[in-house]
Amino acid sequence: MGRTLLSKEEALRYSRNILLDGIGADGQMRLLGASVLIVGSGALGSVVAMYLAGSGIGRIGVADFDTVDISNLQRQLSFTMSDVGHPKAEALAGRIRMMNPDIEVVPHNGFIDRDNVAGLISGYDYIVEGSDNPDTKYMVTDICGSHRKPYVLGGVAQMRGQVMSCTPGSTTYREIFPEGAASGGYMPCSIGGVLGPLPGIIGSVMAAEIIKMVVGTGQPLYDRLFTIDASSMSTAVFSLK
Repeated sequence: MGRTLLSKEEALRYSRNILLDGIGADGQMRLLGASVLIVGSGALGSVVAMYLAGSGIGRIGVADFDTVDISNLQRQLSFTMSDVGHPKAEALAGRIRMMNPDIEVVPHNGFIDRDNVAGLISGYDYIVEGSDNPDTKYMVTDICGSHRKPYVLGGVAQMRGQVMSCTPGSTTYREIFPEGAASGGYMPCSIGGVLGPLPGIIGSVMAAEIIKMVVGTGQPLYDRLFTIDASSMSTAVFSLK
């Protein structure tokens, strides 16, 4: 049987969570007992990871094949100049440990493909898909569906961003964005650019979704799509059913 009480240090560290009616001490214990895999440790994943670590998710996996580039620092604020050239997963894991040494963080440095994604996802309770690659989004969507894993998926491009949450039986990314349609419209930020603060907004929404899902509070974005256009600061939540 797992522990049922917070330590004095945990009660202090997470006091602002505990004060919330939708979380409380019981919800905080659920957060500490949960595990989340974050696929992509860049603009979105690095933001999600920091907020989940601060909120007390007990075990966080961060997965990425890439290294930190100086061009990342415009929006990936978990990294510094000293991280340039180092693996993103390792650098982000180190940053998380500095902020919250009491949780477990596991870096997964390398490509995620259909040969290894199922084994990786099976080791976590919840999945965050924050990559900038449509193929990875479809792959994670498919594997989460077959393994009945709840997940949150987000994306940014130029000045627009979106978030959706999925649980077994809810509308999936593949249903809303057919694979053939996505292939002609994908533009990486290295070509189209991205507003620096935008991933911070979208990543924060994604982190909030995971926290709600773990605790069982509020109304996650199941069968709904959150969008923002930062050029006009207009937001919308669309029903997907």
